[in-house]
Amino acid sequence: MSRVSLEGQVAVVTGAARGVGELLARKLSARGAKVALVGLEADALKSVAERLHGESGHWYADVTDHEAMARVAQEVKERFGKVDIVVANAGVASGGPFMDSDPAAWRRVIEVNLIGSAVTARAFLPLLTESRGYLLQIASLAAITPAPMMTAYCASKSGVEAYAHSLRAEVGFKGVRVGVGYLSWTDTDMVRGADQDEVMRELRQRLPWPSNKTYPLGPAVDRIVAGIERRSSHVYAQWWLRGMQGVRGYLPGLIGAVGQREMRRFGPRLGGVRTGLVGAGGAADEQERTSTTP
Repeated sequence: MSRVSLEGQVAVVTGAARGVGELLARKLSARGAKVALVGLEADALKSVAERLHGESGHWYADVTDHEAMARVAQEVKERFGKVDIVVANAGVASGGPFMDSDPAAWRRVIEVNLIGSAVTARAFLPLLTESRGYLLQIASLAAITPAPMMTAYCASKSGVEAYAHSLRAEVGFKGVRVGVGYLSWTDTDMVRGADQDEVMRELRQRLPWPSNKTYPLGPAVDRIVAGIERRSSHVYAQWWLRGMQGVRGYLPGLIGAVGQREMRRFGPRLGGVRTGLVGAGGAADEQERTSTTP
């Protein structure tokens, strides 16, 4: 599909305080879009908004809170008059053996990554229908291939991929396009946070090339922006991810066999793996939940 100019378009980006969301907001703004940033870190969002090129606004909201997101959608419409693009990017991650995992952290990954994405779409789809706009759901390599020590993250990203594909079939006749964005390990706070654990870092280094590399953020976000301009159904932040689609049917069996060997190798060290949310974004989410718990 030919590219659509972003000049004057209104784009909503969740999880925009850092990482993919922050840089995506900056690049969309540089191309003439008006950007609404949504997330939990009010001060960080304000700082990002103040450095954007054009008109912008920031909204504090938990993407899992339907009432809060419905309010955000209404206020964004009042502020900018329309919404053309929504990027459901907010996400958290945890790692470690499932049997030793923190149940609250495991559940929170599902809530933010899957439920939060659906809540975001539910709030903004009426506006996207009015504008015949575009919803980009950020998924992951974890949606294509399972991985031991990442049960919650793989489950959540597989879920959002399936949900977005289903949604595309529902709303396409209304003129709303839905895309799924795939990223491998990309240089963000989340990935750096996961790498702070020695076992998780070594496990990732033992993955086959090219899935064992950490990729720079800039080129990955450039590919996402190009996908948004094309209203693409599939957006690949790293070139090789497209090829993974053709072999994904073989991966569960392969990972199941190889993963057992690796778990046996690392077994004596698994007890020390951190089981909470990782990275600065995970810390912000945990702080938010702690501060609002009676």
